[in-house]
Amino acid sequence: MGRPWEADPETRFRRRLGKSALELGATSTGPECPDLWELENGDIAVIGRDLTDSLGTRLPEGVSISPDERLVVIPRRMLIAAKADIPHV
Repeated sequence: MGRPWEADPETRFRRRLGKSALELGATSTGPECPDLWELENGDIAVIGRDLTDSLGTRLPEGVSISPDERLVVIPRRMLIAAKADIPHV
């Protein structure tokens, strides 16, 4: 039996959620990561720092990372800025 959810590699980016890293002061050089995007299929894409190797060794009980997944970290202020763009349902 397959997974109940699979990422769609054919979907496209619809819109940024919240503000860019430059607007939030999370970068000083240009429109680089981190970022949050809603995809055309409704899924969310997260661009951030890959901390799978360091934080992945300290996961809470019951949490795991599959071989095809990465643990990505974004600034707290970025998620807070995106709150208004995230649907309630």
